[in-house]
Amino acid sequence: MLFEYLMLRARLFLNNTEAASAIEYAIVVAMVAVVVVVFITPVGTKVLAIFNSVLVALGGTAQTAPVQTP
Repeated sequence: MLFEYLMLRARLFLNNTEAASAIEYAIVVAMVAVVVVVFITPVGTKVLAIFNSVLVALGGTAQTAPVQTP
């Protein structure tokens, strides 16, 4: 449902010829990107923890998350 909404917004953005509306849509896209980054980071950490617990249970060594530099 969210994907369909985003696709609809993208289609409207591409068909829009008014500059003010285009800027507003660009701001909306930027806000969505920020929200995605904020929610994906904790999910990635939890997924890494799950894989590490499986790895340790199988006799391996837990891995650390790669350090990202800005």
